[in-house]
Amino acid sequence: MVRAVPSLDTSGPGTVQVMSTQARIVWDESFTGYNFGHEHPMNPVRLELTARLCREFGLFDPPAAQVILPDVPADDVLLTVHTPEYLAAVKEASADPAAAKQAYGLGTDDDPAFVGIHEVSARIVAGTLDISQAVWRGESEHGVNFCGGLHHAMPGYASGFCIYNDAAVAINWLLENGASRVAYVDVDAHHGDGVERIFWNDPRVMTISLHETGTVLFPGTGFAADIGGPNAMGTAINLALPPGVSDGPWLRGFHAVVPALLRAFLPEVIVTQHGADSHFTDPLAHLGLSVDAQVAAMEALHDLSHELCGGKWVALGGGGYEVIGVVPRTWTHLTALALHRPIDLTTPVPPRWLEEVKARFGVDAPDKMGDGVAERGRIWFRSWESGFDPSNAVDRAVIATREACFPHQGLDVFFD
Repeated sequence: MVRAVPSLDTSGPGTVQVMSTQARIVWDESFTGYNFGHEHPMNPVRLELTARLCREFGLFDPPAAQVILPDVPADDVLLTVHTPEYLAAVKEASADPAAAKQAYGLGTDDDPAFVGIHEVSARIVAGTLDISQAVWRGESEHGVNFCGGLHHAMPGYASGFCIYNDAAVAINWLLENGASRVAYVDVDAHHGDGVERIFWNDPRVMTISLHETGTVLFPGTGFAADIGGPNAMGTAINLALPPGVSDGPWLRGFHAVVPALLRAFLPEVIVTQHGADSHFTDPLAHLGLSVDAQVAAMEALHDLSHELCGGKWVALGGGGYEVIGVVPRTWTHLTALALHRPIDLTTPVPPRWLEEVKARFGVDAPDKMGDGVAERGRIWFRSWESGFDPSNAVDRAVIATREACFPHQGLDVFFD
């Protein structure tokens, strides 16, 4: 069950019909219960502050937005992706954290157990599943779950702060309910290994991950030569970028890989993961993106959803550990874009939100919705059409990815 207040159409006498919304958004204060402890980098305050900033901009207001709180799903929902043994282990740790089994990745520094870990983790899955169902059925054009995007969770164990893999459960449901091609695009600083692993040999799913190279960053996977199983070669795409990549080069890589592959694959729905840990201030990664560039990637993916699949777009959160200065702005932009109410990067952050942050945390958060990098709302980058530069590390990463995957999709390695 999902608790929400629907918009009503009373145009006809005696009729009450639920209307489709522009964006269905998953949120409730209870999601801050996904809490590994005060010292853990994945502080749930990032979710609370995102929701508060969204409210300051009126992004949760009906009728364009429908904010929903899903119930804890039945076990069979989780079992479409996760093993019975792992589900039992999470439930056991949820009732008694001292019983957490490290063999399942639980009770570790990355994934400490806490009371209720099953319930809140499962509810995040239910949220992503709900918005995916609504988008697929035409009840909502777009869906947003910035609490989700927990892309490292594996079928049989927790990994990288992720207990259940909400994206994978939702994609599996889409496949079982009529979708023949689903694209998953992951722009988190860390490789989207869990989703890739689950659909590694499924030609109906294209997974694209742009991330800092696994030679220096967790989870240590996601290289250009990793292209999918024997039945799905060329549907797992990995652009592994060197540390320190800034806005222009990152966007060059994005546009040299993502649009062409999506246009070749022709997905019927696009699921995207928008980890904010690619930001230059993030403490757990070494990329150099601004909020401005993160928004540029969102805009491109949103536009591609309209170009290729009638706007069927499910947008998720993910990583992001600069929990005050970056994550709330980035995911507020994501929510606004899904509502077709984009926020200009020069827009002041609402004073009431800034004052609350100052009072609670004793810090001055950025006072604009962007980082002041974009020029007239755009990040400038050199397009792939300008040619391949073998002396450039980003270009070498791009060409490795294109050589590995583009021929499988009937695309030219060097030319768009």
